[in-house]
Amino acid sequence: MSGIKERILGAVTVMSEDDARKVWELIRTTFALSNLEEEAPDDDELDILNAYHSNSSEYQPFISHEELKKELL
Repeated sequence: MSGIKERILGAVTVMSEDDARKVWELIRTTFALSNLEEEAPDDDELDILNAYHSNSSEYQPFISHEELKKELL
């Protein structure tokens, strides 16, 4: 998974549900999602996503929650 994707995923994990909705609306309105072609994740991305969703101790975010909070504030 690219660094930017990991940073986005990390940001989503620490934001409130309300903020997540706002970000989703921004994404949805910025891009015509219905017109985009879906790209299948590669094997590395799938491994990382599976580790993240299963709360695996092997999942290590690219950036820590503390670093991310500092960067976002």
